[in-house]
Amino acid sequence: MSDLTHRKYAIITIILISFLIIFVKIFYLQIIDVSYKISADNNSQRRITQYPARGLIYDRNNVLLVCNEAAYDLMVVPGRTREFDTINFIENLGINKDDFYRRMSIAKSHSYFRPSFFYKQMSALQYAKFQEHMYKYPGFFVQNRTLRKYTEGIAAHVLGDVGEVPRQMIEADRYYRMGDYAGRSGVELTYEKKLRGKKGVKILLVDVHNRVQGSYMHGRYDTVAIPGKNIQLTIDAEVQKYAESLMQNKKGAIVAIEPSTGEILVMVSSPCFDPQLLVGRPRGENFDSLANDPGEPLYNRAVSATYPPGSVFKVPVALVALQDEIIIPNSFFGCVQTHIRCHGHPKANSVAKSIQYSCNPYYYAVGRRLVQRRIESSIFRDSHIGLGLWKDKMLTLGFEKAFDIGIPAVNRGLIAGTDYYDRLYGKYRWAYSTIYSLFIGQGEVLTSTLQLANFSAIVANRGYYFSPYLVKQIGNEKTNNSDEENKIITAFDKKHFETIIEGMDNAINELGGTGYYTSRLSEIRICGKTGTAQNPHGENHSVFIAFAPKEDPVIAISVFIENAGYGGSWAAPAASLIIEKYITREISNKYREQRILDAVFIDTEEDNDKE
Repeated sequence: MSDLTHRKYAIITIILISFLIIFVKIFYLQIIDVSYKISADNNSQRRITQYPARGLIYDRNNVLLVCNEAAYDLMVVPGRTREFDTINFIENLGINKDDFYRRMSIAKSHSYFRPSFFYKQMSALQYAKFQEHMYKYPGFFVQNRTLRKYTEGIAAHVLGDVGEVPRQMIEADRYYRMGDYAGRSGVELTYEKKLRGKKGVKILLVDVHNRVQGSYMHGRYDTVAIPGKNIQLTIDAEVQKYAESLMQNKKGAIVAIEPSTGEILVMVSSPCFDPQLLVGRPRGENFDSLANDPGEPLYNRAVSATYPPGSVFKVPVALVALQDEIIIPNSFFGCVQTHIRCHGHPKANSVAKSIQYSCNPYYYAVGRRLVQRRIESSIFRDSHIGLGLWKDKMLTLGFEKAFDIGIPAVNRGLIAGTDYYDRLYGKYRWAYSTIYSLFIGQGEVLTSTLQLANFSAIVANRGYYFSPYLVKQIGNEKTNNSDEENKIITAFDKKHFETIIEGMDNAINELGGTGYYTSRLSEIRICGKTGTAQNPHGENHSVFIAFAPKEDPVIAISVFIENAGYGGSWAAPAASLIIEKYITREISNKYREQRILDAVFIDTEEDNDKE
C-alpha cells in the first residue's frame, strides 16, 4: 500500500473522529446538559406556581373558624438579575444591604435558573410599591399565595397552625418545595392532604426587561390549582369560646362530648392562645415566645396531659365491683378511717350514697374485695389475679387508650396492673396494702380529660360509646363515626349504670351531695361526680365529670383545673355553666359565672420568686 493511501485513510479517520466528537458534544448539550435550555427558557418564560386555596374550617353550626387571606412572596431568578438601584430596592422592602446579599446568596445556592423565594409574605403596601416599579428589577417577580386567618381566635389546640415545611417533609413528599406551607399541628396537620388541594402552574412569556408579554403557547401547558376540601368540625364555637373564657388565669382542660354520637363539642386546654399569633411574618417570634412561656400554652392538656383522677375514679371502680358481683347496690361499709382519711358525711349505706358523699373508706373496702378475691390461698398470688381481672374490665371503659380523635399527641395514660407492680416490687412481693390508693384515684393511675369525658358519655349511654372525634365532614363526605356499626358496647349490664347514675344524681341534686351547693341547676338535672386529686407539688387539683340531662343526655363533660383545690368548689360549677350554656344558650346564675371568671389559679412571678 502506497504512502498516499495511508495518508488518505489517516485524513478520513481524523475527519470521522472530529465529526464523532462534534456529534457527541451536540448530543450532550441538547439531550444531557439542559442548563442552556433552562437558561434560554428562563430568559423568555416565567413559571408561576398557582397555589390552591386551602380548605376552610367550620364549626358544627357552620360558623367559619378558619379562612384564607391574600399574601405575596417576592421571587427571584438569580441568573436573570442585572444591575439595578439596590438602595431604592432595599428601602421599599425594609431590609439592609447585608440582608439583601445574604438572601441573594441563598437563592443562588438553591438554583441559578429557577425561581427562589427572596422575601416571603410581603405586606399589601410593599406589594403595591413593587408592582409599580417591578420593571426596574430584572429577575424579580411577585407570586400570590394565601395565609390562614383564624376568624374567632379560639380552639388553637384543635385547629393547629400552618408553617413552612421542614426539609425532611420535602424529602418525604415530592409535592412540597422549599418555601411551601403545610399544617404543623392540630387538624391542620392531621388533615393536611385534604386541606392543601393541588398546586397548578402558569407559564408566561417575558421580554428582556422582565415584562410579561402574554401566556406561553396560549396557556396550553398551564394547569389549574385545585382548592383544598373544606372541613366541618364537631366543635360548638360559641360554647368553646365561653369555656375558654372560664379557664382564663387557670391551668387545666375541659372536654365535652355528645354521648349519642361521640362528637367532641368542646376541647379546651388552658392557658390558651390566639391561633392568629402563628400566622405571617411574626410567626417565628410568637412561636418562640409561646414555647418559652412557663405556662406552656402550646401544650394540649386536654389530650396530652394525664393526671390522677381523684374521687371521680370511684365511679368506674364501683361499676366494676357491681359487674363482678363483688358488691350489690345496697352494700354497706362503715366510714372507718383506720387506713385512709375521709371527711365528715352521713352514713353511706349503699353504692349510690357512697358516690353522693364520696366516702374514701368505702372504696378502700371495695378495692380490697376486688383485689383479694380469695381465689388463691396466698394474699400475694390472690392480689396478682384480682388486680388483673379488675384492670381488664377498666380497659373496656376507654382508660389507657389513645383515642384517634383527629389531632396528634393523644396520651394513653396509665392504669397500673400486675406487670407494673411486678417490675416495681418483684413478682408476688406486693399485695393490696401496697396498692389501695388506686381505688380512690390516686397512686399509679393517670387519666386524661378526654378519657374522663368519654367515660361520662359511657355512663350517660348506660353502657356504650362511640369513639370520640373532632371532624364531622370533609368536603361533601360525612365521617360517619357514629354509625350503629361503630358503637362500642362495654362489658357491663345496664342495671349497674342505673345504680351509678342514682349516686351521680344525688351528688348534685340531693342535700349533702358534694356538688349540691355549687353546681345544681334548677332547670337541668345534672348527674356528676366531684374529685380532688392530691398533688405532691402544691395545691390539689379540682376534678369533675358529669352528663346532662339525666334522661336523654346531650352532653357529657369532664373538667380538670390544676391547683384549684376541691372539685366541688371549682371544676363542678365551671362544668355546670358550660352544660347550661350548651343546652339553653344562656346563663341563669350570674354570681356563679362571675366567681369562676374572677378565679385565678396560676402562680404570679412574685409567688414563684418566694418559692
